[in-house]
Amino acid sequence: MRFVVLAFVSSAFVIAACGGDNGAEAYPTYQECFDDHTTVESLPVAQAITVCCLEHPINGVMPACGATAADCMTYLAANLSSTSATADQITAACNDYVVKKGM
Repeated sequence: MRFVVLAFVSSAFVIAACGGDNGAEAYPTYQECFDDHTTVESLPVAQAITVCCLEHPINGVMPACGATAADCMTYLAANLSSTSATADQITAACNDYVVKKGM
């Protein structure tokens, strides 16, 4: 009986610890997330965009980049420096984001 109670309590802690953001680092701004992934982790631009959109809470929101590719492009136009990514990189990343978000 003790084992069952211990297993239940342990499971509850694991579920609570996972939460909605899977323990991912939160960022106050999208630009900070993007800069961290491109400069510190050396991810390619499109991959960094997708990772920040999907895997990190940005200012408390996750996923941060909206429901559609158009929402994503609008979000990035407002939250990503114009020198950070080309229009083609943003379009490709937003399309990838929408596909992966739907998985």
